[in-house]
Amino acid sequence: MSRRALLRHTVLTTISGRLIGSAGVAPVLTPVPNALALPLAAPREQSRTRPRPTAAQLAWQREELAIFVHFGINTFTDREWGDGTESPALFNPDRLDARQWARAARRAGAKAMILTAKHHDGFCLWPTATTKHSVASSPWHGGTGDVVRDFVSACRAEGLKPGLYCSPWDRNHPAYGDSPRYNDVYIAQLTELLTNYGPLSEVWFDGANGEGPNGKRQVYDWPRTWALVRRLQPDAVIFSDAGPDVRWIGNERGVAGETCWSTIRAASVPYIGASGDEVIAALQQGHVDGDVWRPGETDVSIRPGWFYHPTEDAKVRSVENLVDLYFTSVGRNSKLLLNVPPTRSGLFAETDVERLAGMRTALDAMFAARLPLSSAAPRTVGRAWQRTFTLPSPQRLSVIDLAEPIARGQQVTSWRVRADRADGAVLASGTTIGHRQLRRIAPTTVQRLVVDYEVVDEPADVTLQLYRA
Repeated sequence: MSRRALLRHTVLTTISGRLIGSAGVAPVLTPVPNALALPLAAPREQSRTRPRPTAAQLAWQREELAIFVHFGINTFTDREWGDGTESPALFNPDRLDARQWARAARRAGAKAMILTAKHHDGFCLWPTATTKHSVASSPWHGGTGDVVRDFVSACRAEGLKPGLYCSPWDRNHPAYGDSPRYNDVYIAQLTELLTNYGPLSEVWFDGANGEGPNGKRQVYDWPRTWALVRRLQPDAVIFSDAGPDVRWIGNERGVAGETCWSTIRAASVPYIGASGDEVIAALQQGHVDGDVWRPGETDVSIRPGWFYHPTEDAKVRSVENLVDLYFTSVGRNSKLLLNVPPTRSGLFAETDVERLAGMRTALDAMFAARLPLSSAAPRTVGRAWQRTFTLPSPQRLSVIDLAEPIARGQQVTSWRVRADRADGAVLASGTTIGHRQLRRIAPTTVQRLVVDYEVVDEPADVTLQLYRA
């Protein structure tokens, strides 16, 4: 079962003090505002309300690739979702080396990593004061170990930005389901994570919500949670279905929408765990008239499961498939969050490390074959723009790489690349561009290309890179 399957059936949460459930009709909600949003200063009256990224959001998207690390008690029980009854004595990796994780991530070209500090079973990978269900009760390092500290130290040693995920669902803690009491516990856990380990780049949430040990479901206080992150980690972006900074892309297949706006109407995903076709479409595609800047993060695992299972050792994604995922995520104006689960020994499996390195080698080889281009200034008639690019001689190409300056917002609504002349054959076409639009085409020899594109209401200086076949 995927991490999202339960959300669509059991979500129960609070926003602005209102109780929301998956059954029935949800009341109209006032979305939690994006507290990182910057004021806009656009030259045209109609553009002053178009969202733009904050510095943190912009840096986050430019990283393009991050590694997710699912590790915990499930690793030792061979399960995806634990039930909270597992003994901490099971957690005892004999070779745990977070530097090995970070080295593999860096060699893959990742700029950040996110660790599951606590999953739904409630087992904490740090010595928390909130529960005995943690590494402090395990035999690992005689109960003195701290996976979270090892992880953030390894990230910083390898030049990576660390991030953390702490599941709101806790199938072990006796307070879960006593909503005010457990919310205090969860805030205490987050406070430990957000204050004891230095700066974090991303704090990752989902709305997993099921029964606790008392048979009750929890009503989460997301406004309080997000306010805590803002106060303790003001430079971190917050991920969830409902943002407020970064949104889930709507599936776990590694595929962003072919149309993918970084802007979205906040009311279209009013709370974490909201379900339905319209919600998924909004997460996949965003909205041209979105009122918040909330780019998509595309999460997917290198294996069929999110945690390590020995039976999946022969089912690791191929290098070719990982490259495909890069094109369907980063190449569609999203960021790729690729999960790599450590083994019971506490290491990334050798096959996984090899595939990560192979992906980077393949991408580097592809993008190293960049063709030299010169360009004329763009011409415009209303919202239609055209720009001509010229190669010094006829060249054979197979990859088209488009971008627009998203620091000023996202503008392009449609585009096409033509060969040789304005009425030449269309090599590729689409809707949005955003941070990056990557397309593979049949190898084609050209010397001159014309890019036609339309914008919402502001100029967008679309750039083009070409890569040799």
